Amino acid sequence: MQLGRLHHVAVICGDYEVSKRFYTEVLGLRVVAENYRAARNSYKLDLALPDGSQIELFSFPDAPPRPTRPEAQGLRHLAFEVPDVQAAAEALAAQGVAVEPLRIDEYTGRRFTFFADPDGLPLELYEAEPGTPPGAVPS
Repeated sequence: MQLGRLHHVAVICGDYEVSKRFYTEVLGLRVVAENYRAARNSYKLDLALPDGSQIELFSFPDAPPRPTRPEAQGLRHLAFEVPDVQAAAEALAAQGVAVEPLRIDEYTGRRFTFFADPDGLPLELYEAEPGTPPGAVPS
């Protein structure tokens, strides 16, 4: 078996309209498709990043809240590569999103920070290697 790249990540949200606005307007992800699934009383929103990878945003009635601290087993966070972490963090803060102080990855020397989506899912901004064009897919 040979895996290519990450195709999509699925996220279940508590308030569909709030999360849709956050992922499209705050983070700027492009809507690929939006479907209401009447049999499940659920929306499925497909969102694309510039490299083609996607986030599937789901709404399910009465989904339990996400465990926070201590961290539970399973998916820890989603990380997005950006050309300038400081600028991206400032853009989020300007829209009222709480962003943690910038840190330096002790192994790569690159800057990163964390923030959360409306349901508390940890999201990371990780600085691209210098000279990497936005959305570039490594070979």
